[in-house]
Amino acid sequence: MSEHNSLLTTHKWLMPSAAVTGLLLVILYALGILGGPDKVEPGTAKAGGQALPAGAQIFKVGQQSAANTLSWQGTVRSRTVAKISPKLSARILEVLVHPGDKVHKGDVIARLDDRDLRAAYNAASAAQAAAQAQAGQAGAEEKRMVDLYGKQAATRQSYDAALAQAKAARAVVGQAAGAAQQAKVMLGENVLYAPFDGVISERLKEPGDMAMPSEAVAVMYKPDDLRFEAAIANHCFEQVKLGMPVTVRLDALHRSVPAQVDEIAPEIDPQTHTRMIKVNLPANDGLQHGQYGWLELSCQADRQTLLIPSSAVLHYGQLQAVKVVDGGQLHTRHIRTGKLYGEQIEVLSGLRDGETVLGNSGLANTHGSAR
Repeated sequence: MSEHNSLLTTHKWLMPSAAVTGLLLVILYALGILGGPDKVEPGTAKAGGQALPAGAQIFKVGQQSAANTLSWQGTVRSRTVAKISPKLSARILEVLVHPGDKVHKGDVIARLDDRDLRAAYNAASAAQAAAQAQAGQAGAEEKRMVDLYGKQAATRQSYDAALAQAKAARAVVGQAAGAAQQAKVMLGENVLYAPFDGVISERLKEPGDMAMPSEAVAVMYKPDDLRFEAAIANHCFEQVKLGMPVTVRLDALHRSVPAQVDEIAPEIDPQTHTRMIKVNLPANDGLQHGQYGWLELSCQADRQTLLIPSSAVLHYGQLQAVKVVDGGQLHTRHIRTGKLYGEQIEVLSGLRDGETVLGNSGLANTHGSAR
């Protein structure tokens, strides 16, 4: 019984392995790597003697000096970002914006419950009115006492007391007016306004939440003042200077743009051993706050490498190949590529110095493909 179970277990494992092996053989045969007795050198697939097309552009492969560029991932961010938060704690009644909304300076972002603030303002206004009434009475008594004292019908002591009481009443009025004005200002804090023209990037609170002075209700930014921020390794920091030109490769736009170093963080992150670099970005259609990209820097000495036009590379799924010119015939050669340098791409393996390749892969595809 035990031997029978062992055979069943072995059989279960052999079936998936055989299926995977068979699939790999089919793929290799389709790519021309396997093909019976006519085996070719690794990396080359015969193309049936395909003739060199008319008008073909050929390129001779040779060692070239290339910058040893490193890429550091970063994010496009606005230079001007505002976190909208209240000065006092209050319950949120409504939030009028959503991420992506365009707002103008002075537009209402959110409204808070103002019942406590309104009650404080009413109390301060009532206290001011009471103080004004007392000041009016004290002022009338002061005037009467001045008349009596001038007629020598009142003592000096009564005269001085009336003047002091009127002065104190006026001081109380000033204090009450200040308290009422402060309460009025705080009452205005129940509405949160946009501080500038911009775009809402985040909505962090909802109606019913408690708004706190230290917590933003929403975040907004200026969309026309963007820069790229990336953390680079400390060993590359010595090559970076303020104002130096750099290149930023933006994934969302599928292109690279020239930029300029605008700000360098003075401190090193103790955990990642990196420093934050911020570079100015030129105005570009489609460029938005929050997009990802790569800051490209040459932190090391130039090196010799094989470069070919990126237009010469053929793509077969995840595989790459070129058309090698040999005796006026085209043969498909599978290659492995590396970094992209403008319109040229680095070849890591599959080609040798001095070989000739077809420079236009699109032309090759119109006349035939790898088999």
